[in-house]
Amino acid sequence: QVHLVESGGGLVQAGGSLRVSCAVSRRTFSSYAMGWFRQAPGKERERVAAITWNGSSTRYADSVKGRFTISRDSAKNMVYLQMNSLKPEDTAVYYCAAGATMFSEPVYWGQGTQVTVSA
Repeated sequence: QVHLVESGGGLVQAGGSLRVSCAVSRRTFSSYAMGWFRQAPGKERERVAAITWNGSSTRYADSVKGRFTISRDSAKNMVYLQMNSLKPEDTAVYYCAAGATMFSEPVYWGQGTQVTVSA
């Protein structure tokens, strides 16, 4: 079983920055690609960013490209999503997820953390 626990969400003004973090259970961290998803009320879940198991490659949704950065720290079993130049439309629950590749449907999910961007 893989356990993912997100933290770092909150309220920020438009144009501001926020970093959300994901703590991953140790025994499986290096085996999985990791990703961040988000879901706003009334909208479908969106894959925001993903990173390979070794951090060598990343990919981003067009809506966040150039503003968000995903990273992973193998020593700490952590995954991060740095969010800059935030917009009100970035408001959503952000989920950390683990899967076989950056492109596959995740197998494990965290409980989510709320990010709210005020205008």
